[in-house]
Amino acid sequence: MTTRRADFDVDGIPLRLYRPAAPQENLPTLVFMHGGGWVSGSIEETDTLCAELAERIRCAVASVGYRLAPAHPFPAAVDDCFGAAAWVEEHAVELGLDARRLAVGGTSAGANLATAVARLARARGAPQLVLQLLVYPPTDHAADADVPGAAFRRGDIARYWAQYLADPDEGDDPLASPLRAHDLAGLPPALVITAGLDPLADEAEEFGRRLGDAGVPVEVRRFAGAEHGFFSSATPQGLEARGAAAAALRIAFGT
Repeated sequence: MTTRRADFDVDGIPLRLYRPAAPQENLPTLVFMHGGGWVSGSIEETDTLCAELAERIRCAVASVGYRLAPAHPFPAAVDDCFGAAAWVEEHAVELGLDARRLAVGGTSAGANLATAVARLARARGAPQLVLQLLVYPPTDHAADADVPGAAFRRGDIARYWAQYLADPDEGDDPLASPLRAHDLAGLPPALVITAGLDPLADEAEEFGRRLGDAGVPVEVRRFAGAEHGFFSSATPQGLEARGAAAAALRIAFGT
């Protein structure tokens, strides 16, 4: 038996819903956003990862094919991802999902978008989220840390930000740079996963500390020696990180 997949159109945005091979109703759901610096990536590229998470956690995974910059700059992707999460909640009963057990997550730019969805959900009162899975998220457009010898460099990140933000001043918006938010209280619990050889590690971990200071339950896991992008890899650290993510989601979902 293989993971079941179904494709949907959510106001012009593709969404792929994964379910475990074994039939099950009232499934908890992870709404997942792919990485790619807001300018690349797709639901096809994360197909294997999302199917694995669905099987390991025994949950549904809703993978969002949000619009990409620079053709669709900030906040288009934020709007798409929030709209997808709201759609999953609205249609949960007919899809056999549990609207009370929704989480958001993603890798890199997708993790940044997950924080934005969580912030909008707090402001609007829905959907109710039980966890943020944030895998090496960029959290501040003006951060300047670098890691000598790493494959992923600060210059790469700056180019992505430049394409994502039509106006550099938009980088001050907490929906773009969550580390610039003044108030993080009341956001969902979070698991923040970082890579030691990644210029995003410090700012992601600082965001985790800020969440904790605001009273949000948070766990920060750094994988020393790992490079940006390791989460999806078959390396021992990639397997361990996905195991940690699955464990956190199972606890949040109560499965």
